[in-house]
Amino acid sequence: MRTMIIAGNWKMYKDVAETRDLITALKAAVPSVPAGVESIICPPFTSLALAGELLKGSAFQLGGQNMSQHDEGAYTGEVSGKMLKAVGCDAVILGHSERRQYYGETNELVNLKARKALALGLRPIICVGETLEEREKDITAQVITTQVKGVLSGLTPQDMAKVVIAYEPVWAIGTGKVASPAQAQEVHQLIRKQVAGQYDWALAEKLTIQYGGSVKPDNAAEILAQNDVDGALVGGACLKADSFAAIIKAARP
Repeated sequence: MRTMIIAGNWKMYKDVAETRDLITALKAAVPSVPAGVESIICPPFTSLALAGELLKGSAFQLGGQNMSQHDEGAYTGEVSGKMLKAVGCDAVILGHSERRQYYGETNELVNLKARKALALGLRPIICVGETLEEREKDITAQVITTQVKGVLSGLTPQDMAKVVIAYEPVWAIGTGKVASPAQAQEVHQLIRKQVAGQYDWALAEKLTIQYGGSVKPDNAAEILAQNDVDGALVGGACLKADSFAAIIKAARP
């Protein structure tokens, strides 16, 4: 049985004081996660050190929202995987659609970051997804398979045992729209088949594939019940303890 992973991407929300308040509330709302479920929270960089301290001994793991492909150097404004590890991060989100859209990140760059994360012992949550225009042109399958091929290029089967893929239909992020459970299942199944083609079915069957696209307490259970949906990458709904807790509780394998 695949591990269900519920990750909360705080994006550019919550300062240090707000981080303390939210994590305190989360620990009270979720003293433990269901068996077979893991939960990761990904605050802004400025809150990671505090979050790492507050989360010690809790039900939650800590993740970054992005990282550099470099270990160190004259890269103003960048944060390395070594720095994430030093503040207690277990995971990192890579290639989020907003990074691709606003900062020009490519499959090749995401692949470099994934390789670096794996080398440092960070679990990469690698994002793929199509835009509304691409879906309307009926090229979702082409877009997704190209992205999966690119971001996983050169990763070994041993690497893949640590990788998480997050499918985020770009048209459903922050819009209030959400892919139907059937739509989510269709693309998740496509991703698993693509990974099987690049590796093998045994590996693909073990791969955790999250859904990310306006997941909320009222739709989480139905989405997470799909055969190939193994968790969620949650945006807005993770910014309140009660709604994020409800999504975690819906993730019973």
